[in-house]
Amino acid sequence: MLTAKRILLGVTGSIACYKAADLASKLRQAGADVDVILTRAALQFITPLTFQSVTGRRAYTDDDLWGQAGHVLHVGLAEAADVLIIAPATANTLAKLAHGVADNLLTVAALAAGGRQPPCPVLVAPALDGGMWANPATQANVETLRGRGITLIGPAEGHLASGLRGLGRMVEPAQLLGHVRLALSRTGPLAGKRVVVTAGGTQEPLDPVRVLTNRSSGRQGYALAQAALDRGAQVTLISAAAALAPPVGARLVQVGTAQEMREAVMAALPEADVLIMAAAVADFRPARTQEHKIKKTGSLPVIELARNPDILAQVAQRKTRGQWKGITVGFAAESQNLLDNAQAKLNAKKLDMIVANDISAPDAGFAVDTNRVTLLFADGRREQLPLMSKAEVAERVMEEVVDWLNTGSTGSTGSTDH
Repeated sequence: MLTAKRILLGVTGSIACYKAADLASKLRQAGADVDVILTRAALQFITPLTFQSVTGRRAYTDDDLWGQAGHVLHVGLAEAADVLIIAPATANTLAKLAHGVADNLLTVAALAAGGRQPPCPVLVAPALDGGMWANPATQANVETLRGRGITLIGPAEGHLASGLRGLGRMVEPAQLLGHVRLALSRTGPLAGKRVVVTAGGTQEPLDPVRVLTNRSSGRQGYALAQAALDRGAQVTLISAAAALAPPVGARLVQVGTAQEMREAVMAALPEADVLIMAAAVADFRPARTQEHKIKKTGSLPVIELARNPDILAQVAQRKTRGQWKGITVGFAAESQNLLDNAQAKLNAKKLDMIVANDISAPDAGFAVDTNRVTLLFADGRREQLPLMSKAEVAERVMEEVVDWLNTGSTGSTGSTDH
């Protein structure tokens, strides 16, 4: 998503400058070319050399504004930028941006970027102390900026440099990276489309302490949600994974049991163009949930199981009745007869595509960052993919989804292996 994108990062005078260095590093690692502008106040906290070291590019200061060809430097930086992000942004800089003050290289570049046609996306991550964020003057400036289409990210609540607690902390670099991705994706091939993704392993309560569950981490589903966002989709992520941070921009619906997931899927389905069922939904649940914790004293307890609802089968029924006409992608995690079992599920659930992975492989499936999968299509084609990261698998699946939405059939980039 960020490969070869030009990101202009403005850094102002706040102790949160150290987070800006981390953000610059993360942007660079993601493939972006990062140009950094530091204000004079920022130089009291951090040096240009820090940013040059993590970006491999020169960092600019106010001295460059008046240097050789300085009268066009701000224009060149603004015109080249795919996104301008100011992080951290002090209350002073918020005021300058709101009132069009252009007294340093950063604010001049921000004016030039905001006046482009089309305008450059501008993201601002405030960092303030004490009651500065709540001050009516700051809030008026913030509303002015929002009214001009500038995206305010944060601030977060927590410990502040003064020792106080409250709203004022700059949000974390990983979250800012997600906002940059979101800003770059809005005109992607899935713009205007709605994608529903399920993720994680459901948990079926046995008693107030114990649950029946599985080893799914939810990583593949979250990667799919991110890949859909990167292509401009509106994403609803229905998740039974509580330990993962959702991708920025996704609407998160947190669920626990298979029944809760079924209700969430059916509620989101009517507006969806695509349903991707990556969750590991428990096939069974305890027939009765004990009111109190089962004790190990006495006789060995007998646990009777009941079947959980088959969500994909219910979606298939709606497709058969013409009640929903979207694309359905399923997943098959198998320990034996991988392709036969996946093909049977593809046929029975009337899927457009199924992603089959062998969970017995140590480098694929649960609790790892890689996967080795085979894509099976409704027209009989199969494509075996090599070992990939789960993010790469998600990219490949979303390529097929885009092809289907554009042409009415999948597989324009895939190979055939019957």
